[in-house]
Amino acid sequence: MISAIKSSPNFKWWVFGTIAIGTFLSVVDHGSVLVALPNIERHFGSNLPSVQWIVVGYALAISVLILPMGRLGDIIGRKQVYIGGMVIFVVAAALAGVSPNLGSLIAAKIFQGVGSAMVQSAGIAMVITSFPGTERGKALGTHLSVVGAGAIAGPAIGGLLVSAFEWRSVFFANVPVGIFTIFISMLILPLDKPEPVAEGEARQRFDWGGAVFSGLALLGFLLVVGNGDRLGWTSGLIVSGAIATVLVSAAFVWWELRFPTPMLDLSLFKRKLVSFGVAAGWFSFMGSSASRFMMPFYMQRVLELSPREVGLLLIPPAMCMVLLGPISGRWSDRFGSRGLTVGGLTVSAVAWVIMATSLTEFSPILLIVVLLMAQSAGTALFNSPNNSSILSAVERSQYGVVSALTQLVRNSANVTSIAIATTVVVATMGARGVEPSLDAVNPDVAEAFVAGLKWAFWMMAGLLLVGIILSALRGGRPKPEPAAKPESIAGRPASE
Repeated sequence: MISAIKSSPNFKWWVFGTIAIGTFLSVVDHGSVLVALPNIERHFGSNLPSVQWIVVGYALAISVLILPMGRLGDIIGRKQVYIGGMVIFVVAAALAGVSPNLGSLIAAKIFQGVGSAMVQSAGIAMVITSFPGTERGKALGTHLSVVGAGAIAGPAIGGLLVSAFEWRSVFFANVPVGIFTIFISMLILPLDKPEPVAEGEARQRFDWGGAVFSGLALLGFLLVVGNGDRLGWTSGLIVSGAIATVLVSAAFVWWELRFPTPMLDLSLFKRKLVSFGVAAGWFSFMGSSASRFMMPFYMQRVLELSPREVGLLLIPPAMCMVLLGPISGRWSDRFGSRGLTVGGLTVSAVAWVIMATSLTEFSPILLIVVLLMAQSAGTALFNSPNNSSILSAVERSQYGVVSALTQLVRNSANVTSIAIATTVVVATMGARGVEPSLDAVNPDVAEAFVAGLKWAFWMMAGLLLVGIILSALRGGRPKPEPAAKPESIAGRPASE
């Protein structure tokens, strides 16, 4: 039966479905844990800043390791990296479930982040290689829908588990699903082999130096950006951390330019589809991510909605991502990426301009939800075509590290967007004589908070404008790749 599946014209969808289960599990786990944090805080008698490290440590591990793991998959095989990552994910989930104290729980989540980095980087690369270039956008768009569905389902599943059992069930629930994913991955996923090295070329070696330098640079960047508002951007710790991050980043570039088989081939950025696409992606996430952090504050503490009401109101914007992801991907396969990326970012930017000019302490809920839906629709129109355009400009042997790069851009831009928007909002509140802290937001200081929020939306609209310009200048549509034969996809020569 397995051999029949692998020789089927629909084998690519079997690969996609297998990867989708692991992706969905990872996203649902993140949303479930967020819901369980208050219960974990009470159980260990801790405080919110300490408990937040469950999420922060997990996110840092993914961000720091996703690029090296993407490259490792390119070298030794993506199936091996994917299954190894799922094993780590499952073991870490079990360890988190039996954690006797908060410290061991945080350590287990960091360990789980290692597995997630392997799963995310190898998984999307296998999806891309299983589809021909003429269907790459469709594959990426459908994958985006899986992520969106997981984001919607995660909090709901977490709430049910915590209500019916206890917080430990959120982690234990990953174990049986993860084991099932490992089993079907071993049966279904193609055993991809690294491409043979041509005569005269350097043998592919893992770039340990590049992995260390990139990891340290990213860790420094994320810690500086994530703590700048709390500690003060001019504090000695933040300034020294920023200087160290710049120095390590320079060391990374120096090393990559000299290592014979670098983790990230910097010459790729000479290609406009790659450099402009990566930059446009950065500005896209910079210009959108902060809203998902700020708007719940506005809805709960200004409009005085309940958490349940806020959760329900945020479902329609998320559904726009789920529904439009595959559509935009198919359109990019047919019409190219430039028009969709420019159009998508334009829709998002217009939504933020309207938000910045019309937002008040008494704005109608319908207006807020419609504008958030419009922005999400614009993001959905942009993401899949942009990533497809980037990947069309690189060789198949680099899909792992480049797809990991696109995810790294998203993660780091998310953190930066939230940090900058928070700084804008609290600075505006401070200038109006209100305590400069999001913790101080309540109906009595709503006017100052909304004023800061409007400035943040103007800032995000400006960032999206930069993304629009970059998308317009990225270059023409590349030649589509021919469809791969099912046998080749499965890791066997087509002549067999």
